[in-house]
Amino acid sequence: MKYSEMDLVSLQSLAEQKFTLFFEPLKVADIELHIAQIKDLEQYLDKLVESQEQINLPYWAKIWPASLLLSYFLLKYLPAEGKVLEIGAGLGICGLFLAAKGMEVTISDVEEDALLFAQINILKNNLQKKARVQKVDFTTAVLQEKYDYIIGSEVLYLEDTYRPLLKFFLKNLKNNSQSEVILAQNYTRKAKKFFSLAQKEFHIQEKTIGYKSQDPEDKEKFLCQIYRMRAKKHV
Repeated sequence: MKYSEMDLVSLQSLAEQKFTLFFEPLKVADIELHIAQIKDLEQYLDKLVESQEQINLPYWAKIWPASLLLSYFLLKYLPAEGKVLEIGAGLGICGLFLAAKGMEVTISDVEEDALLFAQINILKNNLQKKARVQKVDFTTAVLQEKYDYIIGSEVLYLEDTYRPLLKFFLKNLKNNSQSEVILAQNYTRKAKKFFSLAQKEFHIQEKTIGYKSQDPEDKEKFLCQIYRMRAKKHV
């Protein structure tokens, strides 16, 4: 289905055939967006688990902490121009913030529902001139264009995707020394095998960033690793 040809009201109506929606304000640096969410996500998951049908949990629907930290990092360190591909994007958090910054962004995922929500978010935040959605399976896809930056958060959870993912990066990064893959990963999930494979083709810089809740009653902390990867043949 070509979500780009539908208006916001039609997209919301389509989504509400399956989910109950609400919009959550989300601010990173000085940019605030409104993000479509599944209302009572935990209740929705409980219903899925209780059903006798095959369960396909909507991991795409969660706002992952690593996505927020990666968004903060990208807004701070990337220029306000260039072509960006976000892989495994889910709701498209990082791509949406970069589009708001002024970059040209393709928000991609393999899940149709994720693409639907991402397109709703694009229109809700009036970013249709800077962002679009595209269905991409990075284990098999051959894309028609190359990108200055390929970004992703929490995409390294399946070891059997590591080799095709690296090939995907090499094929779809622009052929220059400034182009980068930038990934965010929960600090507790190192994905050592992926980076052991990646260092054969990429120079890799690693940085730890995190946040602590401003609420004195909330002791929550979160750390993630940011990896900046540049192809060796271009450096």
